[in-house]
Amino acid sequence: MSYSVGQVSAFAGVTVRTLHHYDRAGLLSPSDRSGAGYRLYDEADLARLQQILFYRELGFSLDEIAEILKNPQANALEHLQARLRQLSEEIGRLQRLAEVAEQAIEVQQTGVELTPAERFEVFGEISFDLSYATEAQLKWQDSAGKRESMARAAAHTKEDWRQLMGEAAAWRGELLAAFDEGERSDGERAMDLAEEHRLHIARWFTTCPPAMHRRIADDFAADPRAFALVVPPSQQRPGLATYLCKAVHANAARRADHEEDR
Repeated sequence: MSYSVGQVSAFAGVTVRTLHHYDRAGLLSPSDRSGAGYRLYDEADLARLQQILFYRELGFSLDEIAEILKNPQANALEHLQARLRQLSEEIGRLQRLAEVAEQAIEVQQTGVELTPAERFEVFGEISFDLSYATEAQLKWQDSAGKRESMARAAAHTKEDWRQLMGEAAAWRGELLAAFDEGERSDGERAMDLAEEHRLHIARWFTTCPPAMHRRIADDFAADPRAFALVVPPSQQRPGLATYLCKAVHANAARRADHEEDR
């Protein structure tokens, strides 16, 4: 029995244009034509279309499907295994993103509500890049420190945030002064500022041992979005993020030396 292109379109839930495209691509050519030249599909064509739609649903390209259908027994298993690995990775990524969204919702629900005016009053030019926040959450999500940091941040009152950001602004002013005055990144002044930053994190968010502080500082040097959390772009200088990173590493080494001397 033969079926017209319109009938096949209705059966399969695809457009006539799609069937024409499959024909032009050599992926699914109808087995027959009517006397008037219209495409006619038989049962074998429908079975092949079913295979095409199955692989399309799994995300295979038309070129990949054509390669599989050349020799289904030889090609299908390898392609399906590869696709399964990709889908599993994507499922894992989406699950992690869902966890990030859930935690963000929790923070929004339990966190401090600020009007735009209050937000500017508290945070000033410091902005939170959502793309960086998402990446950071994925990177640190298994860290106990990250979980503690989010819980403590959610519990801060408006006054807590005002005090926290006031301390951060004062520290930032000292950092800029040290940098502008040419203080060495491994000098006492810069290392003391690095230690003050580490203690600020511990005081307001989570325990921050030197190893963690080094990783945070590495992010500052590598990602402008991270550094913008401590120094807004309008106050940044070329090389400042690297300067702070080096000061943090120098301070971590200094603390390690002190521990050994005890």
